Amino acid sequence: FLMGSSFGAAKPNFAVFDNWIHEPSYLTGMIAGATTKSNIIGMVGGYAIPEVNRLMNAFMEGALATNPDVKFLVTFINSWYDPPKAKESAFAMIDKGADVLYAERFGVSDAAKEKGILAIGNVIDTAGDYPGTILSSALWHMEPTVDKAIEAVLSDSFEPADYGPYSFMSYGGGSFVVDEALAPADAVAAAKEKEEEILGGMFRVNVNDSEPKSTM
Repeated sequence: FLMGSSFGAAKPNFAVFDNWIHEPSYLTGMIAGATTKSNIIGMVGGYAIPEVNRLMNAFMEGALATNPDVKFLVTFINSWYDPPKAKESAFAMIDKGADVLYAERFGVSDAAKEKGILAIGNVIDTAGDYPGTILSSALWHMEPTVDKAIEAVLSDSFEPADYGPYSFMSYGGGSFVVDEALAPADAVAAAKEKEEEILGGMFRVNVNDSEPKSTM
């Protein structure tokens, strides 16, 4: 058995995994920080739990790496699926000057599309549904995790373990995409260079599970 977002492996056959896509989240932050013109980025999350917090914190660090002047508006809607509530939170951030939105939940990109600003995707690529709106996305690929577990079962070597690292970019468990028509060329180049550093083990993205806070 493998369970997502659980506390730890347990004997005899219970393993865990998680969507450790903080690395591509950092890269999307680099793109967002370099693209914002108002220097205000709005971020709407579901619940302030570690697996969400680490992605948002990594994104914020990436944005600050390319734009030290950027400020963040952070809101949690305390729901995994409430697009109207997420959309209203996003509208409130736009009213305060945000011109890029971090869409951890569904509904945020809809607000960005309606107001003609940009959004950052999370976990899945929704650019096809929001053409001209999704600036960049951090993607989760669960295949390496599943493949590793199946391989272990077939070889009769399965043991309780943390399969979380198989979501790292070096295993193909995470990636980032960017719409180069919407992002500054130098920002795209910088993010791709940093991606190579991550893949080569030359740069490590911080893991910060604490709740992110607004900075304005």
